[in-house]
Amino acid sequence: MKWMYRFCFGAMLLVALANPVDAAEPYRVLLLYSFGPYFSPWNTITPAFREELRKQFPHSIDLYEASLQGERSGDSPAQEEGPFTSYLNALFPARDLRLIVAMGAPATRFVLRNRAQLFPSTPLLIASSDVRTFSDLTLTANETACATTYDPAVQIDAILQVLPDTTDIVVATGGSATERFWTDAFQRSFQRFSSRVTFHWFTDLSAEDMVKRVTELPPRSVIYYPTIRVDARGAPQEGDAMLFRFIELGRAPIFTHVDSHFGQGIVGGPIFSSHEIGQRCAEVAVRILNGETPGDIKMPPVGLAKPVYDWRQLQRWHISESVLPPGSEVRFRPSSAWQQYRWQIMAIAVGLLTQSLLIAVLFFERRRRREAEIVGRQRMTELAHMNRVATVSELTASIAHEVKQPLTAIVTWGSSGLRWLARQVPDVDEARANLQKIIDAANRASAVTDELRAMFRKDSGRQTLVDVNRLLLDTLSLTNHEIQAKNISVQTEFFESSELLVLADRVQLEQVILNLISNAIEAMSSMPDARVLRLTSALHNGDGVLITVEDSGPGIAPENLDKIFDTFFTTKPTGMGMGLSICRSIIEAHGGRLWASSVAPHGCIFHVVLPKKPT
Repeated sequence: MKWMYRFCFGAMLLVALANPVDAAEPYRVLLLYSFGPYFSPWNTITPAFREELRKQFPHSIDLYEASLQGERSGDSPAQEEGPFTSYLNALFPARDLRLIVAMGAPATRFVLRNRAQLFPSTPLLIASSDVRTFSDLTLTANETACATTYDPAVQIDAILQVLPDTTDIVVATGGSATERFWTDAFQRSFQRFSSRVTFHWFTDLSAEDMVKRVTELPPRSVIYYPTIRVDARGAPQEGDAMLFRFIELGRAPIFTHVDSHFGQGIVGGPIFSSHEIGQRCAEVAVRILNGETPGDIKMPPVGLAKPVYDWRQLQRWHISESVLPPGSEVRFRPSSAWQQYRWQIMAIAVGLLTQSLLIAVLFFERRRRREAEIVGRQRMTELAHMNRVATVSELTASIAHEVKQPLTAIVTWGSSGLRWLARQVPDVDEARANLQKIIDAANRASAVTDELRAMFRKDSGRQTLVDVNRLLLDTLSLTNHEIQAKNISVQTEFFESSELLVLADRVQLEQVILNLISNAIEAMSSMPDARVLRLTSALHNGDGVLITVEDSGPGIAPENLDKIFDTFFTTKPTGMGMGLSICRSIIEAHGGRLWASSVAPHGCIFHVVLPKKPT
């Protein structure tokens, strides 16, 4: 068991050695305020000092804070120093105080006057005090300063540069000893402006009197606000209460020398940066805590930062940016729409660009598709024309037969008419009847010619009202000779009604019916027995017209009933496979349907459905 105890003891020792910081005492620092932590400018300098001190110093810090009250109450230094010194000594009995930080001139002078009784061996850092406030006191090797310095006249110069028409300037300082010290310094510094503006001093006024004086300010007045910590009656003004009352009154533009409340109603100008002062003081404090002798640390005083202005106040008091000192920074300017919504605008722009590209692509594709459709229709028209021309050889006999019949009739009736006129007593009535028959035969020949010309004309496409029954009879007459030559029996069953009209291209429909009849005739050529061609017309579902072309040929194999309408598919040894494909395209272009079905025991029916004429 001894080895186990030794092992545990060794492990504890290693842990302790590995964490020496955790076991060490924190570094105690006393932060002494001149008035209190809520008085300007220390209410903004101290937070920056604390943050930088903890950030830069690697060890734990125990920060104590205390405030002088004599400056606030008007007591003499002797009345407060004894009891307050005793309080501080009692606060740190037998404790290792590593550093004293005096914030402001009153705290600085208090510590320097009482060094013999107040931690004489503890290093002292004078923070954020103007060098003029303690220049009459001698610093030892155990003391150093991170001080500030500025010429108050620079502030008046800056005010008159941006507001050259200014006639009155209020210098808002309080009634404490430190503030009276600064009032005297300001009066000496501002003496050279006395011929140009009138200065008003608030040192001897109560808070209410100050407010009253501000409400009575004449036009073209300006308020210069160093600070009001205590008014003439000794009432403390924590948090710069008077400054915010002046801002609320809004009687004149307000300028100051420190950025404690910049952005809350201050116009701006060359002012101290609280963050810079706090950071510089923290750097000195860290060097002292790391063991450097305070007297060896020579930190140059912190001066006024570059001029900074509130854009909102410039607009309020009609101050042009062109009159600002060179190098000035303007803050709180409203961001442009691009600055505020840059990513949203970019996202919208990308979305719009993408959408535009998609629309452009869609339009391009639509244009290509339409061009392809136009080309397709042109080619289909050309193929249809070729198909019509290809049937010329098959229709030659029918054409000759149809034209020969009226010509023969014309010759016969002409000869007969001559005979009736050659009689001793001419028979005029008979001659007139023969002449009328000659005219009818000639019109019939002309009609046949017109129909044949239209059948083979390429530029068809005009839609008219077409009588379906008349169309079937006229198309059937074109194949009459071939039907008779092949001993085919024709059966018709037409729906007799004026409703059997369709809006269509007559030439194209003739081509379809002619193709179907020609195919039927050709299919029945090999049949040894009865050959029957049957044409019907009827209403279809109340809103369409049904045409059927039925033959008694060998029929079509079931697996080919749909394929026969495919381009280049044919069951004929010499066929092109275009006729039925063109026929279906024509019917579908008219809003109809074309399909085929088998008939038992043999034969085939082609069905054509077209929409009726619009009512």
